[in-house]
Amino acid sequence: MAFGDLLEIVGSTGRFQILHVTLLCIPVLLMASHNLLQNFVASVPRHYCNAHANLSQLQLSPEETLLITVPLDQTGKPLRCQRYVTPQWHLLTKNGTSSSAEPGDTKNDVDVDLQGCTEGWSYNMTERSSTIISDWDLVCDVRSLKQMGQTVYMGGVLVGALVFGGLSDRYGRRILLLISHMLMAVSGTCAAFSTSFPLFCLFRFGCGMALSGLGLNTFSLIVEWIPTRVRTVVGTITGYCYTVGQLLLAVIAYFIRDWRWLTLAVSLPFYGFFLFSWWFHESSRWLVLSNKSEQAIKNLQSVANFNGRREEGEKIDIKMVQESMKKEMSGSQGSYSVLDLFRTPTMRTMTVCLSAVWLSTSFAYYGLAMDLQKFGVDIYLIQVIFGAVDIPAKVVITVSMSFIGRRPSQCGALMIAGVTILINLLIPVDKQTVRTCMAVLGKGCLAASFNCCYLYSGELYPTIIRQNGMGWVSMMARVGAMVAPMVLLAGEYIPWIPGLIYGGAPILSGVAAIFLPETLGSPLPDTIQDVEDRNTTAAAKKRDQSLPGPNLMVLKQRTYLMLEKHIQDKVLHP
Repeated sequence: MAFGDLLEIVGSTGRFQILHVTLLCIPVLLMASHNLLQNFVASVPRHYCNAHANLSQLQLSPEETLLITVPLDQTGKPLRCQRYVTPQWHLLTKNGTSSSAEPGDTKNDVDVDLQGCTEGWSYNMTERSSTIISDWDLVCDVRSLKQMGQTVYMGGVLVGALVFGGLSDRYGRRILLLISHMLMAVSGTCAAFSTSFPLFCLFRFGCGMALSGLGLNTFSLIVEWIPTRVRTVVGTITGYCYTVGQLLLAVIAYFIRDWRWLTLAVSLPFYGFFLFSWWFHESSRWLVLSNKSEQAIKNLQSVANFNGRREEGEKIDIKMVQESMKKEMSGSQGSYSVLDLFRTPTMRTMTVCLSAVWLSTSFAYYGLAMDLQKFGVDIYLIQVIFGAVDIPAKVVITVSMSFIGRRPSQCGALMIAGVTILINLLIPVDKQTVRTCMAVLGKGCLAASFNCCYLYSGELYPTIIRQNGMGWVSMMARVGAMVAPMVLLAGEYIPWIPGLIYGGAPILSGVAAIFLPETLGSPLPDTIQDVEDRNTTAAAKKRDQSLPGPNLMVLKQRTYLMLEKHIQDKVLHP
C-alpha cells in the first residue's frame, strides 16, 4: 500500500512504534478491570433477615438468635429472604443450647407464619468488607438490580461505540482518545462516591462510554502506525495486556476489599493516562485521507526524527504524499456514515457476518465471566483461572491466524466454545470441578475469538470507514453483553436455558464467519473500492482454481498459442 511505503521510509518498526504501542497498551490493563469490576463490587454475600428488634435486649448468641428468627431451607442453610413472624423459642432448650430440629422444618408439629425481611438483612462479610449489594440491600425482591447494573454499564459501552466511532472518523483518533481517558477518570471517581444505586449506574454508564472510546481509538492508533507484517504480533500483545489486566484485577480486589476504594483504584490511573496521551501522534493515514496532508507530513517527519531517519523524513513533501496516495484520496472524497457499511454487496455481507461474530462472542463471554460465584470456588481464585486461560488460548489463536488464516481460526474458536458450553449441560450439577473445567475451556476459546475478531475486523474494513465499522461491530458486541445478564435471570426458572443459549449462539456465528474473506498477508484497504477489488480478485482466483484439470490445460495451451502467434506477427510486421 502507498502509506505502507511512506511508513517504511520513516521507519515502520523503530523506537517510535515501540514506545507508541507500549504507551497505548498500558491503559488496556485497567480496561479489563472496569469490564469485570462487577464481579467484586457487586458480589452477593451470604445474608438473612435481621432479628426482631426486641431480641436485642436479650443475652443470646448470634447462633441462637439466628435459630429462633430464620427458618432453614432443605439444605440446612438459613433462608435468605424470610423469617418467622414471631421468634420460635421452642427451638431452644432450657439450658440455652439449640434443639435438634431438622432442616426444612419450621416447627416440629405445625406450620408457622413467615414474613419478609421487614427490618433489613444481616450480611456475612468474610470475603468483602462492603459491596453495593450490602450497602443498598440489592437482594431478594430487588436482586435483579445487580444484573441491571451490569446491563446499564454495557449500555454505556454500546452508546460509546456509536458516538466515538463516528466522531473519531470525523475529528481524529487522538482527540477522542484524550476525551475517553478523562471521561473514564471522572466517571469512575464519581461512581466510587455514589450515594445511591441510580447514581452509581449513571456514572458506570459514563465508564462504559469511555471504555468504548478507549478501545476503538487505541486499536486504530496502533494498527495505523505499524506495517502489515507485524499486525498479528502487535494485536496479540494488546490482547495479552487485557489478559494481564484480568489477573491484576484479582490481585487488586484481594487487597482492597471495600468496593468504593476498589473502584477508585482502577479509575484514578486514567488521570495519568490522560496526561501522557498528549504525546501521541495523530494517524497520518487518517490525516491524508481527511485532506490534512501538511499535518500528516509533520507527523511523518517527527516519526522519522524519533527513529533516527531525519534525512529520509525531510524528503517527504506534499507532492510526494499526494502522488503516492492519489488513489486513496480520490476514493475518500465525501463524508461516510454507518450506511456505507451496507451500501455495496461485499461490505453488506462482511458487516452482517462480523455482527454475528461479535454479538455471539461477547454474549457468551460475559455470560460465563460475569457469574463467578455460581462455581462454588473462591472468587479471587476463579478470576485468576479465568484470566490465566487466556494466555495459552491467545498463543494458539496467534499461531493459527499466522499459519492457517484468520477465517478458519475465527470459525474454529467459536464452534469449539459453543460445543464445550453445550457439553456442560450434560454434566451433573454436583460435579463442580468438571463443570468449572469445561467452562474455563469455553471461556478460553471465546477469549481467543475476541483476539481474532479485533484484528480480523480491522483488516477487513477500509481506512475511510474503519472507525464506523469498528464502532458498529463493537455496538453489536455490547448488545450481546447487555443481553447476557438478562439470560442469567431466566436460569432461576429453567436452569438449562442459559447454557443452551450461550452455547448455541457461538456455533451459529461460527457458520456465519465462513462467508468472510481471508486477509492473511493482505495489505490494509483504504477505500470501499479496495474492498470490492479484493473480493473480485479472490472470486476470480477461486473460479480459476475450480476449473477441471483438462479444461485448465486447454486454457493454458490456448494462451501459449496466442502468445506465440503475437510474437510471430511482431517479427514479420515490426
